[in-house]
Amino acid sequence: MINKPLESDWKTFRKRVPEWRERYLARQNQLIAALFAEGKKTPTEQFWEAEKKIKGVARILVDCLDGHSRSKMEMYLCLMVRHKMIGADDLEEFSGEMKVRILLIVGPISG
Repeated sequence: MINKPLESDWKTFRKRVPEWRERYLARQNQLIAALFAEGKKTPTEQFWEAEKKIKGVARILVDCLDGHSRSKMEMYLCLMVRHKMIGADDLEEFSGEMKVRILLIVGPISG
């Protein structure tokens, strides 16, 4: 059975999720904008490539951000790490126990 996260971890998670979302979307928006700026593809190709990227990002957002609950916090943290929404530095605010559990599931992470 999964251990119930500490109250401090749950508070940190709830506080940080909006920041992580905005940071992630800022990076993704830059990548999408770059698709239009590179000029190597036709406008039609740029449009469809951007649409594909946007749909992929939207799926990740749904996976990582929909339906948070304290009992599923660990799963959401793992998903965020796997989708590169957060990195090792972001886990520093959490308890040692939570960090260990995440690393056991996802393995070594960077950033």
